[in-house]
Amino acid sequence: MIERIFPDAAVLSENDLDAELLAVPAGAGSTPWVSFNFVSSLDGAATVDGLSGQLGNSVDQRIFTQLRHNAHVILVGAQTVRAEGYGGELLSPQAQQWRTMNGLPAHPPLAIVSGTLNLDPALEVFTNAPVRPLILTLESAPDGPRQALAQVADIITVGKDSLDVELLIAELGAHGLHRIHSEGGPTLLGTFAAADKVDELRLTVSPLLVGGPAGRIAHGIGGHLPRSMTLDSILKADSMLFLRYIRSASSTAEPPTTSP
Repeated sequence: MIERIFPDAAVLSENDLDAELLAVPAGAGSTPWVSFNFVSSLDGAATVDGLSGQLGNSVDQRIFTQLRHNAHVILVGAQTVRAEGYGGELLSPQAQQWRTMNGLPAHPPLAIVSGTLNLDPALEVFTNAPVRPLILTLESAPDGPRQALAQVADIITVGKDSLDVELLIAELGAHGLHRIHSEGGPTLLGTFAAADKVDELRLTVSPLLVGGPAGRIAHGIGGHLPRSMTLDSILKADSMLFLRYIRSASSTAEPPTTSP
């Protein structure tokens, strides 16, 4: 059973859930809209044994796949591609039909962020891609891998020695890719958060205590002010929560104060 806890309490059918997930977010038109989707344990772990799958359940997987429907592009970090085994068609035939009926290409391109281009051109994400992937990289990336990967993907430079988030968003927009949906990883979310370019965060909270060395859903170099988000909805299935946060009108939090 799927329940909406907030804003309006209700029991949802699968069709009700899909209708909520497939609605285009307010503000996500021809201007950029950046959304992230993550899962976390109760104690903040983003993975179990290096993978996120064991933290989810069938409802989480349904939400994960449905959120791809409206995306103009699916954005992921290179480590996520390697760890989670991306490759082949990312949407079901039914999802592809839904997209074409709603004026979208059957397949959103996959855009992979890699500053070092440490990617094997023989990976299935390239050899079995339904549409040619994009690789978003830096001027400092080595020429050899750049030339090899240019045979299987379109290479776009989005920074000199570090990722320029605004340039990345602008380059994708120049390709008509305004609704950017990201599935990780933590470095990517941390970088976008530091640049204050996260419009939406879908967070599944798994009822597990993981412990161990697993990292959080976001990390970076630090030194940036926290960013404020507003809770938009809460869904529940068994003991798992599905939270949707959107950017606050004023997203930069005030620096913490200390007692005199």
